[in-house]
Amino acid sequence: MATLRPGRSFRSIERPSTRCSVKKTKSYIPTMPPGKLHQFMVGEVNGTFDTKLKLVAREPAQIRDNAMEAARIVATNFLEKKAPKGYFLKFLLYPHQIIREKPIAQGAGADRYSRGMKLAFGKPAGKAVQIQREQTLLTLQVNKNNLVIGKQALKKASLKLSTPMRIVVE
Repeated sequence: MATLRPGRSFRSIERPSTRCSVKKTKSYIPTMPPGKLHQFMVGEVNGTFDTKLKLVAREPAQIRDNAMEAARIVATNFLEKKAPKGYFLKFLLYPHQIIREKPIAQGAGADRYSRGMKLAFGKPAGKAVQIQREQTLLTLQVNKNNLVIGKQALKKASLKLSTPMRIVVE
């Protein structure tokens, strides 16, 4: 059974040729993989809040969309338990970069299965965000009385991401 490769496999920033044209014959990849991040804004969209927290990258990296979705789920579940309807979480970056992976053949008959370097660019496996140093991935708006809870939620979310992050309070 095929499993998901670890995030460290795709952490380094690369610019692969992933042209996706309207005409299928001109595309470099067969299809666009579907995005895993479903909600970019969570919480009270029209609410007014005192404090703004930002999750900022310390190093440049690629972050997969399923890691971003895991971070969103962890943060929202924690915030719903501790401060229901007292927050607004927003992702600022969209996963545009297409990740490709070449399946590695192992075991008996692998030489017949493997094509060598023919079409070695691989198949589209997912999408990712390319984040630079000191770039903000997401913002969280809370009131002053929920500041500690907001910091804890962003700390839990940062543990799901493949690059070191820091929390900035505004």
